[in-house]
Amino acid sequence: MKEALQVKTFGGFTLTWQGKNISGDSKGRDSQFTRLMEILLHERGKGVNRAHLEDVLFEDSDLADVRHMLRSVIYNSKQKLKKAGLPEVNYIRNEDGMYYWNEEIPVVEDACEFEEKFEAAEKEEDPAVKMRLYVEATHLYTGDFLPDQTRFVWVAQEDRRYRAIFCQCVENAAAIMRENKDFLSLESIGRYAAQRQPLSDWETLIMEALVAMERYDEASQLYEKTVDYYMEELGTRPSFALMSLLDKMTERMNYQYAMLDEIQGRLSGRTDEEEDIGGYICSYPVFQGVYRMVERMMERGGQSIYLMLCTIVDKKGVPLSDPKILEELIGKLGDAICHSVRHSDAICKYGRNQYLVLLVNTTRENCTIVQDRINEYFTADRKKSSIQYYVNSVITSTDELL
Repeated sequence: MKEALQVKTFGGFTLTWQGKNISGDSKGRDSQFTRLMEILLHERGKGVNRAHLEDVLFEDSDLADVRHMLRSVIYNSKQKLKKAGLPEVNYIRNEDGMYYWNEEIPVVEDACEFEEKFEAAEKEEDPAVKMRLYVEATHLYTGDFLPDQTRFVWVAQEDRRYRAIFCQCVENAAAIMRENKDFLSLESIGRYAAQRQPLSDWETLIMEALVAMERYDEASQLYEKTVDYYMEELGTRPSFALMSLLDKMTERMNYQYAMLDEIQGRLSGRTDEEEDIGGYICSYPVFQGVYRMVERMMERGGQSIYLMLCTIVDKKGVPLSDPKILEELIGKLGDAICHSVRHSDAICKYGRNQYLVLLVNTTRENCTIVQDRINEYFTADRKKSSIQYYVNSVITSTDELL
């Protein structure tokens, strides 16, 4: 079998001949040679017309003689390929204004293999072989298509197309795994998909598999981590569809028999070594559960409970959004809140620059006292930022800006 030029386009571009990297290193990542090879090798079957090639190579450059520059880039590229050890042929052919890669040098491209594997799976009738082909195609997709070149329309279009194919591969493989009750494989493909396409709700497959295998503790941890991750990255909760599915999965968790003291210890989750300060810090799903329970308890008792939203703002009162600044300040705010509330109060990080606090059995006046304490801790060494507070009574839902 003839030696082939190895081309990687998913997750970044690399061009390899006999184990030697020709392009795609940090120094020449955006060079004209790299851009020429990216489009020419990817479109090797149908070629690239001169006008399109000039747009990709020179973008908006104001050149007096674009044709001359194109010939120069192609000549230099041929010299580089020759120097890399490729057989001496006319690597790039020009036929009536269309440029083609010379088929005398075989090319193996990950994107092409990925698409071919998917098409083979679509045509296959044997469920076992079909699933195997879908999984193999899935693992050929190792990241976005040419992520450094998404400003070019042709790259953006291909990236969207490959993303759609990847989703189809995962969904079709998952359907077969579900039918076969192969939940280990379902978990595996779910984790791979969530890694390759973050924030795309693939955690639902992992959750489904964990619950089906009765690995309830792991499913519960995934629930909390998923919500925290979406809140951290997007500043919002996961999609309604994902939250609904996770809630349904959680309802199916029937914990097995255990002694009452073991259950109580697991529910508490607290150790003797934990520092005895501040309120109960929890994830959003747990905070939501606490809030709903408190609402029900208030139907019988007359407790006064308030929900407080703390937002980090600048001196003009505008919520801060700079991730570098917030990385430091959000931790300071969390510490300030912990030192300012009681053990019976619940605390939850909400978005990149906010915290929610549930103040139990308190008064409106005490809420102001809590705010003063938070300000004292938070502003001890900060002069360019402050905290904006919104407080709602859990009973009246009256919104107050302080």
